[in-house]
Amino acid sequence: MNEWEIDKPLGQCAGTGKQIEPGQEYIGALLETPEGLQRRDFLIEYWQQNKPDVYCYWKTKLSHPEQKKRIFIDDQMLMAFFERLEKETEQEKMNFRFVLALVLMRKKRLKYDSTKIVGDKEIWRLRVTSRNEFVEVINPRIDEEQIERLSSQIGDILQTDL
Repeated sequence: MNEWEIDKPLGQCAGTGKQIEPGQEYIGALLETPEGLQRRDFLIEYWQQNKPDVYCYWKTKLSHPEQKKRIFIDDQMLMAFFERLEKETEQEKMNFRFVLALVLMRKKRLKYDSTKIVGDKEIWRLRVTSRNEFVEVINPRIDEEQIERLSSQIGDILQTDL
């Protein structure tokens, strides 16, 4: 898999096949599959009885089609997802984590501190602004087009758009 591709929400429960109605709460989740991380949505009732093994998940509400897209994952959830990707070594996940770091820097949740070179890797040291601690992220040296594509995919994951 050369690109990180996450499906947009389909408006239906992956467990039951039932339609998720506008205004209804549901669980959005990323599942690890042989093809990579894939998004699945689950009705609350299904989730409570049959919680599948997922990489990460969040609770949201399906917006009405006429409503403007809105981000439903808060900064804390973004940070948790960023931290969860810390030990990943697959290139796609490292690229995704780097773009998440850029998003979190723009939101002032992370602040650039310094760079170190280890072998052929450029590693950024970032300060977590809410906790006076530091994290590191590898700069995968992806180009602007890849950053744009990954940013768009992050937007697709974080927004409800049918």
